[in-house]
Amino acid sequence: MKNPVKTDEVIFNFFKQICDEKDDKKCVELGNNWIKAMETNLTKMESNLDEQDKIKHKNDIKNNRDHLDSLKGKSSTEWREYATKCMIEIMDNKV
Repeated sequence: MKNPVKTDEVIFNFFKQICDEKDDKKCVELGNNWIKAMETNLTKMESNLDEQDKIKHKNDIKNNRDHLDSLKGKSSTEWREYATKCMIEIMDNKV
């Protein structure tokens, strides 16, 4: 039986790809693709919430959207720094 894919490993590997990318333009493109994917996920999650849960999680949703907006326009250096911090956080929280 195959091992299930662990989300934190997929995310870690994506951020590693950002850090390892030598071409600055491709690095920024990877970062921007990350934003688009997370915005899509957030929209899908939000659409699956009933109205009561939307109200309950309104601030969390807004904070996530604000965070994604803050990532827009980052340079390759900034993306590599962000990705490194995220990888460290994943490692620090690994069980």
